[in-house]
Amino acid sequence: MYQFNPWIRLVLAVLVVWRVTHLLASEDGPADLIVRLRAWLGARWAGKLMDCFNCLSFWVAAPTALFVSRKPLDWLFTWLALSGAACLLERAGHEPVIIRPGSQPAEGDIHNVLRSEALGAAERSGDGGNVCSPPRR
Repeated sequence: MYQFNPWIRLVLAVLVVWRVTHLLASEDGPADLIVRLRAWLGARWAGKLMDCFNCLSFWVAAPTALFVSRKPLDWLFTWLALSGAACLLERAGHEPVIIRPGSQPAEGDIHNVLRSEALGAAERSGDGGNVCSPPRR
Protein backbone atom coordinates (compact mmCIF):
# COMPACT_ATOMS: atom_id res chain seq x y z
CA MET A 1 0.00 0.00 0.00
CA TYR A 2 1.26 3.48 -0.90
CA GLN A 3 2.27 5.75 2.00
CA PHE A 4 1.87 9.51 1.64
CA ASN A 5 4.79 11.81 2.29
CA PRO A 6 4.34 13.39 5.79
CA TRP A 7 4.07 16.88 4.24
CA ILE A 8 1.34 15.73 1.88
CA ARG A 9 -0.47 14.17 4.84
CA LEU A 10 -0.26 17.49 6.69
CA VAL A 11 -1.56 19.51 3.73
CA LEU A 12 -4.38 17.02 3.18
CA ALA A 13 -5.30 17.16 6.85
CA VAL A 14 -5.39 20.98 6.83
CA LEU A 15 -7.69 20.95 3.80
CA VAL A 16 -9.93 18.30 5.36
CA VAL A 17 -10.26 20.24 8.61
CA TRP A 18 -11.08 23.44 6.76
CA ARG A 19 -13.57 21.75 4.43
CA VAL A 20 -15.47 19.82 7.10
CA THR A 21 -15.51 22.80 9.47
CA HIS A 22 -16.70 25.15 6.73
CA LEU A 23 -19.42 22.68 5.75
CA LEU A 24 -20.68 22.34 9.32
CA ALA A 25 -20.41 26.03 10.25
CA SER A 26 -21.37 27.87 7.06
CA GLU A 27 -23.20 25.69 4.55
CA ASP A 28 -26.61 24.06 4.23
CA GLY A 29 -25.17 20.73 3.16
CA PRO A 30 -26.53 18.24 0.66
CA ALA A 31 -30.33 18.04 0.86
CA ASP A 32 -30.18 20.62 3.67
CA LEU A 33 -28.90 18.00 6.11
CA ILE A 34 -26.57 20.40 7.90
CA VAL A 35 -29.29 23.04 8.26
CA ARG A 36 -31.61 20.44 9.77
CA LEU A 37 -28.85 19.26 12.11
CA ARG A 38 -28.22 22.85 13.27
CA ALA A 39 -31.96 23.38 13.83
CA TRP A 40 -32.23 20.10 15.76
CA LEU A 41 -29.25 21.01 17.97
CA GLY A 42 -30.75 24.46 18.58
CA ALA A 43 -29.36 26.39 21.54
CA ARG A 44 -27.63 23.39 23.11
CA TRP A 45 -23.85 23.50 23.48
CA ALA A 46 -23.35 21.56 20.22
CA GLY A 47 -25.65 23.97 18.37
CA LYS A 48 -23.67 26.93 19.67
CA LEU A 49 -20.46 25.15 18.70
CA MET A 50 -21.62 24.97 15.08
CA ASP A 51 -22.00 28.76 14.99
CA CYS A 52 -18.29 29.39 15.58
CA PHE A 53 -15.81 28.34 12.89
CA ASN A 54 -12.80 28.66 15.20
CA CYS A 55 -14.36 26.57 17.98
CA LEU A 56 -15.62 23.94 15.58
CA SER A 57 -12.27 23.63 13.80
CA PHE A 58 -10.68 22.82 17.14
CA TRP A 59 -12.88 19.72 17.51
CA VAL A 60 -12.78 18.68 13.86
CA ALA A 61 -8.98 18.81 13.95
CA ALA A 62 -8.69 16.39 16.89
CA PRO A 63 -9.50 13.16 15.05
CA THR A 64 -7.93 14.44 11.83
CA ALA A 65 -4.60 14.86 13.63
CA LEU A 66 -4.43 11.06 13.94
CA PHE A 67 -3.98 10.93 10.16
CA VAL A 68 -0.76 12.93 10.44
CA SER A 69 0.83 11.88 13.73
CA ARG A 70 1.32 8.69 15.70
CA LYS A 71 2.89 9.77 19.02
CA PRO A 72 0.75 11.50 21.71
CA LEU A 73 2.85 14.67 21.91
CA ASP A 74 3.01 14.90 18.10
CA TRP A 75 -0.75 14.44 18.00
CA LEU A 76 -1.30 17.33 20.44
CA PHE A 77 0.80 19.76 18.42
CA THR A 78 -0.66 18.54 15.14
CA TRP A 79 -4.18 18.99 16.50
CA LEU A 80 -3.53 22.62 17.41
CA ALA A 81 -1.66 23.30 14.17
CA LEU A 82 -4.47 21.87 12.02
CA SER A 83 -7.07 23.99 13.78
CA GLY A 84 -4.90 27.10 13.45
CA ALA A 85 -4.23 26.45 9.77
CA ALA A 86 -7.95 25.98 9.09
CA CYS A 87 -8.68 29.28 10.85
CA LEU A 88 -6.05 31.03 8.73
CA LEU A 89 -7.54 29.57 5.56
CA GLU A 90 -10.99 30.75 6.61
CA ARG A 91 -9.72 34.29 7.18
CA ALA A 92 -7.84 34.30 3.89
CA GLY A 93 -11.00 33.38 2.03
CA HIS A 94 -12.87 36.53 3.01
CA GLU A 95 -12.51 39.84 1.27
CA PRO A 96 -10.28 42.18 3.25
CA VAL A 97 -11.85 45.10 5.05
CA ILE A 98 -10.58 48.32 3.50
CA ILE A 99 -11.01 51.53 5.43
CA ARG A 100 -11.01 54.58 3.21
CA PRO A 101 -10.99 58.17 4.37
CA GLY A 102 -14.27 60.00 3.97
CA SER A 103 -14.68 62.45 1.13
CA GLN A 104 -13.49 65.96 1.77
CA PRO A 105 -16.26 68.58 1.88
CA ALA A 106 -16.51 70.88 -1.10
CA GLU A 107 -15.68 74.57 -0.75
CA GLY A 108 -18.42 76.20 1.32
CA ASP A 109 -20.04 72.89 2.29
CA ILE A 110 -20.65 72.96 6.03
CA HIS A 111 -22.79 69.84 6.40
CA ASN A 112 -21.60 67.23 8.88
CA VAL A 113 -18.79 69.37 10.27
CA LEU A 114 -18.51 71.27 13.51
CA ARG A 115 -17.12 74.46 12.01
CA SER A 116 -15.85 75.32 8.58
CA GLU A 117 -13.46 78.01 7.49
CA ALA A 118 -16.24 79.63 5.44
CA LEU A 119 -18.44 79.92 8.52
CA GLY A 120 -15.60 81.39 10.58
CA ALA A 121 -14.82 83.97 7.86
CA ALA A 122 -18.48 84.96 7.61
CA GLU A 123 -18.68 85.56 11.36
CA ARG A 124 -15.55 87.73 11.26
CA SER A 125 -16.91 89.79 8.35
CA GLY A 126 -20.06 90.69 10.28
CA ASP A 127 -22.39 88.52 8.19
CA GLY A 128 -23.69 86.97 11.38
CA GLY A 129 -22.63 83.50 10.33
CA ASN A 130 -25.43 83.04 7.82
CA VAL A 131 -23.37 81.53 5.05
CA CYS A 132 -26.35 80.02 3.22
CA SER A 133 -28.30 83.28 2.72
CA PRO A 134 -27.85 85.33 -0.46
CA PRO A 135 -25.52 88.31 -0.20
CA ARG A 136 -27.07 91.59 1.01
CA ARG A 137 -27.53 94.34 -1.54
